[in-house]
Amino acid sequence: MNLPSTRDNQRRVFLSETDFADSRLSPLQQDASFRRYFCIDDGEHGCLLMDAPPETENLTAWLEIGNHLNQLGLRAPAVLRSDTDTGFALIEDFGSRTFTRLLDAGESHEVLYTQAIDLLIHLHQHPNALLEGLKPYDFQALMDEALLLPDWFLPLLSGQPTASQQRESYQQIWGAVFDSLPTPAISLVLRDFHVDNLMQLPANEPLRQIGLLDFQDALIGPMAYDLMSLLEDARRDLPSPLVNAMRERYLQAMPLLDLENFQLWYRILAVQRHCKVAGIFSRLAIRDDKAQYLKHIPRVLGLLQPHLEEPLLRPLGDWLRACGVTSNRLTIPSDYRSVRTTLGIIDPSSD
Repeated sequence: MNLPSTRDNQRRVFLSETDFADSRLSPLQQDASFRRYFCIDDGEHGCLLMDAPPETENLTAWLEIGNHLNQLGLRAPAVLRSDTDTGFALIEDFGSRTFTRLLDAGESHEVLYTQAIDLLIHLHQHPNALLEGLKPYDFQALMDEALLLPDWFLPLLSGQPTASQQRESYQQIWGAVFDSLPTPAISLVLRDFHVDNLMQLPANEPLRQIGLLDFQDALIGPMAYDLMSLLEDARRDLPSPLVNAMRERYLQAMPLLDLENFQLWYRILAVQRHCKVAGIFSRLAIRDDKAQYLKHIPRVLGLLQPHLEEPLLRPLGDWLRACGVTSNRLTIPSDYRSVRTTLGIIDPSSD
């Protein structure tokens, strides 16, 4: 007989204090995080149970940032009830019309990306966009993320942990890049702003027609980041004319930006993010047995390479070439499980 897990019992205790105590829970497909979502089958729908384990997820940040976005005239899910101690929230269900699904079904790229760009313009122009208490997206945070490439992607390629000297040289190169950068224009940075996290919703006002997801990691940092995240999508190929048109639409609406400063930050952040994402997708496979993310790594590395022509990034380009990361003959190993032993990772299937 299969007994309910502790987490199952905690879910039921949380729901027992709502109108959905006896409702059936249908799990939705899990994303890259440890969060889980359950559709509440109450005959009416409209609600989801978010399960955000406190040891891995920050529900308090999700609640605070979501409330802030709503105050800015944007649309994050409404919250009916929450318990930050146990990591549960009963939230508005935005449905299934993600921009990704709409694009895959043939809806206009130009229309949907224009809506997303206009949302960013609204956010970056808003006088109250900066949420008090949020941490800065500073050089240390950017460095920690960039190091995911030698810590996870290189071991995936080589089957061995990255040598300390090799890792240190990579870190020194990034340190020199960051030290050479000018002060950026800043705003609220959602950090995962792409079509997977944008939902089409019924509303009269254009900004209210987009539902925002996955914003709990927001920080205060360079404006260029979310624009780059949208237009250099790790999971989706975009035609260059569309990318150029959307970038130009954003810049036309932001005439006070120092264009040279913005474009430099855009290029640097693009490479930093692509290094980070290659590491994250490798970690998802090696540590969490989520191999489906490996198929996106060649796209990520393809997006990275044009930016290496930036003079500040040429030493990094040399390092990546020496490690085989930007080789035209690069293949992503399918036997990612064998890396676990060398990295001291416990096989998740053995738990």
